[in-house]
Amino acid sequence: MNSEPLLRVRDVHRRFRTGPSVVHALRGVSFDVAPGAMVALVGRSGSGKTTLLNTIGGLDRPDSGTVHVDGTDVTALDEDGLSRLRREKVSYIFQSFGLIPVLSAAENVAAPLRLARMAPTEREQRVALLLDLVGLADHARQRPAELSGGQQQRVAIARALAASPRLLVADEPTGQLDAETGLSVMALLRGVVESEGVTALVSTHDPVMMALADRVLRIHDGQLHDEAAGRPDEPVPGAE
Repeated sequence: MNSEPLLRVRDVHRRFRTGPSVVHALRGVSFDVAPGAMVALVGRSGSGKTTLLNTIGGLDRPDSGTVHVDGTDVTALDEDGLSRLRREKVSYIFQSFGLIPVLSAAENVAAPLRLARMAPTEREQRVALLLDLVGLADHARQRPAELSGGQQQRVAIARALAASPRLLVADEPTGQLDAETGLSVMALLRGVVESEGVTALVSTHDPVMMALADRVLRIHDGQLHDEAAGRPDEPVPGAE
């Protein structure tokens, strides 16, 4: 018996007006992602990748269509509901790391747990576990400026996992890293998806990340093509 998709996107359209013209960023995008899968989202700049990720995470709203994450209709939530979604179900990893400069690595990882009002002892244990998971147990007290780019991205991954999200959304997570560091971060992402049981949607240009993913989705001019089905030139079907 197949489990329900963790992520279900149906016929999503998003348009932006730039002066007199209208840009169709997303054109009827539909796809499902199974729980525990790691999916690579691939496309050129301007193809709609970031718009799609923002729509899935509730940072942007589609003009039409629906997005469900773990049974929650993201497109129907108000601002309070979207904030709760991002606290409890969806976490982001950004290309720019997004760490708080004045906080140590441990304090950055602990930030979402403080917002969730986790008990201090439990919070400390969770932070220690995650820093060990990403290979930074010995760097807990260092601030971002004292860490390399790869180490900062590892802290960002640990922070994203802190509140045990159901869906991890990563927008070009290795974009600012050199090839060797990027490879280690990508391998780490693959490992934490498996160890933490999280579902991941990762936008990337890197062929190594595509090879590590369970499935590759290509987006071009706002339309999606699924390589997992062996038909990269055919659009993904819509609702069943």
